[in-house]
Amino acid sequence: MMKIIIVGAVAGGATVASQIRRLDADADITIYEKDRDMSYANCGLPYYIGETVASRDNIVMATPDTFNDNRNIQVHTYHEVTRLYPDDKKIEIYNHQTKETFTDTYDYLILSPGASQIVPDLYKHDHVFQVRNLEDTDKIDQYIERTHAQRALVVGGGYISLEMAENLKHRGLDVTLVHRSSHFLKQMSRDITDTVPQVLEDNGIHLKLEDEVARINEHTVTFKSGDTDTFDIIITALGLQPNTKFIGDALELNDKGYIKVNRYFETSNPSIYALGDAIETFYRHIDKTATIALAWGTHRAASIIAHNLFHKDREAFKGLLGSNILRLFDHTYASVGLTEALVLEMDNIAHVSHTQKHKASYMPYSSPLSITVYYEQSTGKILSASASGKSGVDKRIDVLSTAMIGGLTIYDFKDIEIAYHPDYSSPKDIINMLGYKAK
Repeated sequence: MMKIIIVGAVAGGATVASQIRRLDADADITIYEKDRDMSYANCGLPYYIGETVASRDNIVMATPDTFNDNRNIQVHTYHEVTRLYPDDKKIEIYNHQTKETFTDTYDYLILSPGASQIVPDLYKHDHVFQVRNLEDTDKIDQYIERTHAQRALVVGGGYISLEMAENLKHRGLDVTLVHRSSHFLKQMSRDITDTVPQVLEDNGIHLKLEDEVARINEHTVTFKSGDTDTFDIIITALGLQPNTKFIGDALELNDKGYIKVNRYFETSNPSIYALGDAIETFYRHIDKTATIALAWGTHRAASIIAHNLFHKDREAFKGLLGSNILRLFDHTYASVGLTEALVLEMDNIAHVSHTQKHKASYMPYSSPLSITVYYEQSTGKILSASASGKSGVDKRIDVLSTAMIGGLTIYDFKDIEIAYHPDYSSPKDIINMLGYKAK
């Protein structure tokens, strides 16, 4: 009987455990999770705070009891793996409830420790929160209810900051967002995201751009600009760091602490696999490494790891494109491929941009849709694309992602046959127009 230990019980850990059980009814599977909860919809947490998701039960996928009853998989929460002994195929675990340390052995170890929000000492106050897990979400929800919080400050300019600003506004709070830059969503092209400030202000979010928090004295915040204001609650989202300190020098990490894996999600030790937000993997369409904290790659990795544990015809990962999308009030922002910063470091680069209505302009509720594509000038190879608008963004970014997987060039766009009806597109869709303009 194969003995498998999994570190981490959220998306990566729970999914790979389920995939393994599907392939082997007898494997001995144990999951150690350092936090309180397992298998919840991480991307849904802001929407529970904003009361878009009405019931907490809707974002909890499984509990240790249901996982054991339905899959015969043991899940131990509040159990933190503190050290690896790869040569002995052994790990050290600390039980936060009993305060005891013990060891366990494995045939294969799968690491899915995730990542945590970066929290400078400046923000370590009782009314300052991050949104990393369900426990954080419960604390925010309970704090708002208990203190009747009215005024919120959100710090940052990425996905979580924007989602929290929107959802706290939906919750009825007066929301201010501070961002040290004027460029939001930096993985996307700046010309696509330059509408974000206006969208926020149009929906009642107060903005402090190119400014930072300098000091917090109880509920009074002093900004670097010299402005002061008071807030009942503060939410920060200042970037992620991998939860890999427990690994030490047992495995090969990159310079930022991410676990290096190969195309089979094997680490530097062949008995240890890794997946999720704590790994360094690679882009599909260009020879560059990637650390992308998105759900698709994690679920794909879970399937590949499980397959390769039980089959001789090993399956290899083909890489990431980093497809992502955000709804912000009535607007949508999406991108696929390299970040704009990475693209601009390269030579032989061209870009094309186009804006037109997302469907026939004479139809009711037609609205502008904008797309920017970066590509290799000599070959037309697509490197990245960003899109924004009120409607139709998801459809086009998925077409662009599929085109990149299929190896189409920007010059092929004029030949992509988009399904036409005046309520969905135009005879020459924006995808086609990008191809014509590039040619």
